[in-house]
Amino acid sequence: MQRTIYNITTLSLFMILLGCGSKASEDKSAADQNTQKIDHRLFVSKAQFERSEMALGHIEVKSFPITIQSSGTIDVPPENRASVSATMGGYIKTVPLLIGDKVRKGQVLLTLENPDFIRLQQDYMEVNEKLAFLKSEYERQKTMMAEHITSQKSFLQAESTYKTALATYNGLRKQLTLLNISPSQVESGNISSIVSIYAPISGSITKVNVSRGTYVSPASSIMEIINNDHIHLELSVFEKDIMKLKKGQEINFKVPESSTDVFEAEVHLIGTAIEDNRTIKVHGHLKNEEQAHFLPGMFVEAEIITDTTEVNAITETAVVAIENAHSLLKLNETTEDGYYFDQVSVKTGSTYNGEVALADMQGVTTKDTVLIKGAFHLLGGD
Repeated sequence: MQRTIYNITTLSLFMILLGCGSKASEDKSAADQNTQKIDHRLFVSKAQFERSEMALGHIEVKSFPITIQSSGTIDVPPENRASVSATMGGYIKTVPLLIGDKVRKGQVLLTLENPDFIRLQQDYMEVNEKLAFLKSEYERQKTMMAEHITSQKSFLQAESTYKTALATYNGLRKQLTLLNISPSQVESGNISSIVSIYAPISGSITKVNVSRGTYVSPASSIMEIINNDHIHLELSVFEKDIMKLKKGQEINFKVPESSTDVFEAEVHLIGTAIEDNRTIKVHGHLKNEEQAHFLPGMFVEAEIITDTTEVNAITETAVVAIENAHSLLKLNETTEDGYYFDQVSVKTGSTYNGEVALADMQGVTTKDTVLIKGAFHLLGGD
């Protein structure tokens, strides 16, 4: 009987100890779960928050532009671009200017030499000397014809000879003027084999295609001058977007090869014909031409704003890219020691003025507080 009581007592003690162990195990499991829950959050002490100049903010509803993507170049109007050539062929005598030199309208660019210039001036002098006599003879015959003293044949011959000489005189005089040779100087006996070519516009030399001694014909381009005082955008827009274009629409563009800055322009003219590559030309005027040192020919990437839409957006610094996914940090709890954040995955859309649109934000709302500055360093984004 005593052995039975002893066995019962031993069994009871074993069951009590087993129950205590099970309860302790359950308590430990619950504590572990709480610890794991806290470990999933990111903690930032208040000292670290201030030292790293972090900031909190909210997702806001903002107006985002609907844009058309395009590309093109910086260009100048046709009247601001001049190709210099010679009216008559000749050999380059002097060419003192280099690419980049600035010139003013009417400045001497180079000189040409050709024996034909001498012959042209000689012909002009000869016909000029004859013209006075021929005119006098024509007027004499005209008077005599009126008085029936001379024959009509003599009068018509004098008239024809004078008017032919006059036409030759005017033609040679015009050729001299085109060659920048003064007819009055030629009439005074000053004949030269050298002529000067002057700048047709003010600007900068962008091309020099000759050197001293080179023979140039009237078809040859000697040099090019471009005036950068007024520049514009020449963009190409695909056929599918043509119906969205209107004059006066805003353009945001950048020159990717030289700057990350964004500049502003507006649509000034829209082409009326489709190019061979199924695009249409769009001419844009810059809002501030002094804003940057643009040069004709620079490649630009542009966005033409055609409309606006309301989206949920937040500053770009709040969103961190991690392995092709995007996350932000939502404030979970604030304590005396610091801040606890939950990492939330989001899908992003377009960006505008430092803001990024959120296309999908299931784990966060506009009422939540979000870390808008400093998230990159906490999550170690790309």
